[in-house]
Amino acid sequence: MASLPDKEKLLRNFSRCVNWEEKYMYIIELGAQLSPLSPEAHNPANLIAGCQSQVWIQLDRDEAGRVILSGDSDAAIVKGLIATVFILYQGLTVHDIAGLDVRPFFTELALTQHLTPSRSQGLEAMVRGIRAKAAAL
Repeated sequence: MASLPDKEKLLRNFSRCVNWEEKYMYIIELGAQLSPLSPEAHNPANLIAGCQSQVWIQLDRDEAGRVILSGDSDAAIVKGLIATVFILYQGLTVHDIAGLDVRPFFTELALTQHLTPSRSQGLEAMVRGIRAKAAAL
């Protein structure tokens, strides 16, 4: 994964944005920082159901047992939301992912209040997909 900020830095950067237009631009910038997903990883096994846009998420584990996340989307804002979700899960184990409720963090960012209903549902689908993929590892 590219050098995404940690959760605290994400919160600080988000709070520095003057309005939601700037916050959306920041989310898009985060998406641009994701490492490219290989063409082979753009497959049905990595496709996340429940998203209006095409979303692919792949999970692997490193030698220490931490989950490595890779992802992509055909929509810039959604790719940024993928990056936001990845920030919450980066460096965690499968067990940690299963026990982490990310919804309070989304509330702290006010994402659920400012995303369209379909994007909010897609965000929830990403979280469910990551948790299910982590459990399958």
